[in-house]
Amino acid sequence: MLFMKGTPSAPECGFSRQLVGILRENAVKYGFFNILADDEVRQGLKEYAEWPTYPQLWMDGELVGGLDIVKEEMESNGEFFKAYTAAAEVAAV
Repeated sequence: MLFMKGTPSAPECGFSRQLVGILRENAVKYGFFNILADDEVRQGLKEYAEWPTYPQLWMDGELVGGLDIVKEEMESNGEFFKAYTAAAEVAAV
């Protein structure tokens, strides 16, 4: 799940735009929530996650982090998104 500023088709910040691009390039299937549309969610998630900035990528109910963390994870693990790609879904069938 991607908590971002804007939507994937119309990101409202550069970091959200870059993270959407990474997810698309890796064919990752994901949901999203525009945190600009609901200030209560925006503030509440910051406190819950103890992570003050957006975008935030969550996988399997756990916070991965923002753009920099996702880039680091991808650099250290080339198969970081493998289980979340459209190809993985086809292979599981």
